[in-house]
Amino acid sequence: MKISIRNIVKAFDNAHGRPALNGVSLDIGSGELVALLGPSGSGKTTLLRVIAGLEIAQSGSLLFGDQDASDKSVQERQVGFVFQHYALFRHLNVEDNIAFGLTVRGRETRPPRAEIRKRVAELLDLVQLAGYGKRYPAQLSGGQRQRIALARALAVEPKVLLLDEPFGALDAQVRRDLRRWLRDIHHRTGHTTVFVTHDQEEALELADRVAVLSGGRIEQVGTPDDVYDRPASPFVYRFVGESGSIPVDLRDGAAWLGARRLSLPAPGSGAARADLFLRPQDVEIADAGGDALPAKITGLRRTGATRRAEISIAGAKDLIEIETPPTAALEVGEQISVRLLRGRIFVPEEVGRA
Repeated sequence: MKISIRNIVKAFDNAHGRPALNGVSLDIGSGELVALLGPSGSGKTTLLRVIAGLEIAQSGSLLFGDQDASDKSVQERQVGFVFQHYALFRHLNVEDNIAFGLTVRGRETRPPRAEIRKRVAELLDLVQLAGYGKRYPAQLSGGQRQRIALARALAVEPKVLLLDEPFGALDAQVRRDLRRWLRDIHHRTGHTTVFVTHDQEEALELADRVAVLSGGRIEQVGTPDDVYDRPASPFVYRFVGESGSIPVDLRDGAAWLGARRLSLPAPGSGAARADLFLRPQDVEIADAGGDALPAKITGLRRTGATRRAEISIAGAKDLIEIETPPTAALEVGEQISVRLLRGRIFVPEEVGRA
């Protein structure tokens, strides 16, 4: 089921007066897995709820396939919704929780009892919890409850599957396990799936495409590689992946850090003040001379298989982090030389928009 979102505006009565969604447009392909990624207050959950029919937009349109779904009820849209905190019925066992959406249908659309039992058994097998049907939610782990919540959403054979921070209440290891499991489920079922997360690692690992939201607008839509490797704005650079920035001067078609010309492409040809954004892997320790820049180590920390050094590059007031080999003999306060391998320069109007 293809979803087409056109210029959606949704506002709530609040103090800041800014719409939660301010002219959002997005196309989601049939069978695609799309992540809505952004910080708290970016509008990602509101957009998901508008797609579901739990919130009604003030303006704009929403199409499921070629049909306008803007005025359709939640039931008419045929969506499956998975909440962060499971929303399972504590007084019902696992089988009855999964079957709930089918058993409450009207007599004309309700499947026979035997068909419901068969569907529940198939879903328990799909979510790898066969044999758990008679247990109650309190007897399950958090990861198991979330699997049951997904099975319940799939039971009604939705056209679209929507997940709101589905792993937000789980610990890190369980989240990693369930991310792999959800991707496998998606491949096997082929549902058009939209999920909300503030976890960039989750979005980059799971999604076919990522829509990055900020302040009720979409900053960028692209594959995980597009969003990480080619950020479209300073906000995306800061939010997706780790990065630091240092101010540079643009003049004579080049970027300058103090009196040193940088060997990086500079946008435009006019004079301006700009920001150079760098990821830790964009800078390497190098021998002095050539295009190397003098720097000073101001801090060291370990991150798994690598070590990070916080450095101050001569001529730049802001600190940045770089990756260093764990075996490198470095000390805080040490003077080193670094080479810029890559980076991205944003001119002032782009930086101001972030």
